[in-house]
Amino acid sequence: MATTHTITGESALRPAFVGGHASRSLIDIEAWMPSEIQAISPLVEQLMRLIEGSQCVAGQEPDVELALRAALNNAVVHGNRLDPSKRVQILCRCELRKGISITVSDQGQGFDPNAVSEPSAIGRIEAQHGRGILLMKMAMDEVSFERGGTEVHLRKGPARKSRTTLSRVSPTRRTTLSVMLPLSGR
Repeated sequence: MATTHTITGESALRPAFVGGHASRSLIDIEAWMPSEIQAISPLVEQLMRLIEGSQCVAGQEPDVELALRAALNNAVVHGNRLDPSKRVQILCRCELRKGISITVSDQGQGFDPNAVSEPSAIGRIEAQHGRGILLMKMAMDEVSFERGGTEVHLRKGPARKSRTTLSRVSPTRRTTLSVMLPLSGR
């Protein structure tokens, strides 16, 4: 049975969940947040509870959280330039056995992602900005920028598992132990 949740009312620091759809294997979320650094953590904490509960990227939630925080920070600081009259929109879809897709949109002027300097380049190591895109690319399976750079699309597939069988043979009995080990996506 599917349920829809709508949270109304928006304070200065709390995100507004304008709609949501949930079933046993699918969660769709739309949320808006103000362009304030202080609004990032409350939103991420709420989203991560839902993502963890969905099990759509079981064991890979820290990667998703890292990329989500970087995308929201970039949208607030670089996209909307901390303008309190602008908002950041988050669309999130968690689907069991398919992974997670997140879109973060800002109301800024956009940018050319190819023009962003590599943060590990000589002379950039101590720069205060420039690591967000690299972190997103390291943490997620796919990262793309659309709408002139005002929208970032993040995707991470479901955790892949590997079955390793360890056997021990004794003269009187044979014991087989199966262990599920997560494989790194990198």
